[in-house]
Amino acid sequence: MASLDDHLRELLKLSVEDRAYAARRLFESLEDDEADPDAEALRATELTRRARAVANGTAELVDADEAHRRVAARLRAVRGQ
Repeated sequence: MASLDDHLRELLKLSVEDRAYAARRLFESLEDDEADPDAEALRATELTRRARAVANGTAELVDADEAHRRVAARLRAVRGQ
C-alpha cells in the first residue's frame, strides 16, 4: 500500500491545473458533515485577529511577488530541489 508521501510525490508531478483541482477537492473534503462544529468560529476569530494586526500595523505584509517567491521556495524544499 502506498504511503501518503508516495501519493504526494505523484500529485506533485501533475500539471498546475490538476494540482489545483486536487487541492480544492481535498479542502472541500475538510468541510464534510463530520467537520468540527467550532471550525467556523475559530476561522472567524483568526480572520478578526489578522485584520486587527493589519489595521494596527503589526502584521508583516508582503506583496504578491514576494508571496509567490516564498511559496515557490517552500515547494522546492518539499520536493527536495
